Amino acid sequence: MEFRTLGGGAQIPCLGIGTFRIRPEDCEISVPAAIEAGYRLIDTANVYLNEKAVGRGIKKAGVPREELILTTKLWPTEFKYQKAKAQIDATLKRLGTDYIDIMLLHQQYGDVLGAWKALEEGVREGKIKTLGVSNFDEKHLIKLLANCTVKPAIMQVECHPYYQQTALRERLKKENIVLESWYPLGSGNSGLLGEETVRNLAEKHGKTAVQILLRWHVQEGFVVIPGSKNPLHIKENADIFDFELDEDDMKLMRALDKNKRFFKVPKVLQRIMFPLGKIDFEKQP
Repeated sequence: MEFRTLGGGAQIPCLGIGTFRIRPEDCEISVPAAIEAGYRLIDTANVYLNEKAVGRGIKKAGVPREELILTTKLWPTEFKYQKAKAQIDATLKRLGTDYIDIMLLHQQYGDVLGAWKALEEGVREGKIKTLGVSNFDEKHLIKLLANCTVKPAIMQVECHPYYQQTALRERLKKENIVLESWYPLGSGNSGLLGEETVRNLAEKHGKTAVQILLRWHVQEGFVVIPGSKNPLHIKENADIFDFELDEDDMKLMRALDKNKRFFKVPKVLQRIMFPLGKIDFEKQP
């Protein structure tokens, strides 16, 4: 396993297990399988409605809690100071843990600064170790940086060879913020997995297309969190530390950038969807 150093000095594995769209009953299989395969970074979120199952999966694995890096995310319906304060405690209870290693604001909508103030207090109280954001653009990141006392150490965004986030990466590098990739395989897009460049490199290195893509992320300096409920795939995804892409390989991979993302929410919907409705985060098995 390779590691990244976050702004506050903490070490984070460059490979973790994602649980987006993984049902609770599957989390109780995938999380222990990932830990057994050597993963020590686990990613979930309030809105995934699987935090309780992730917590059970961690306990089932039997690995000391301090060996794991557990990430979760606060949803915009809770982006008021008092709501965020209450949701931190509720999240701890759902996960069955005394502290959260990394807590992110899941989106850039709503009272971001009020929620961030609550997260900063959570750090001072020992409930959270590291803070970050997810799905922020550069404009909203700059606003947060101008109004915070604890800087975000990590930003989670869609990133893969078709959508390499070049401009954002320059800003993150300047601010010493680590990029964490979701949809690192383009959500399993057949075009990306079947790219001639990727297939040729897989043949060259005796690896799968998925392993080539994940290795590219690692060598670009990212943290990557592919999701899977299949123990075999989870194990195969971790088999990327016994080879390296050379500089010519990396140039070929970088040339695949199409500025094409796979997860899209229409802008008109972005403005209205996140503040509306009350999600019952406790309504999960």
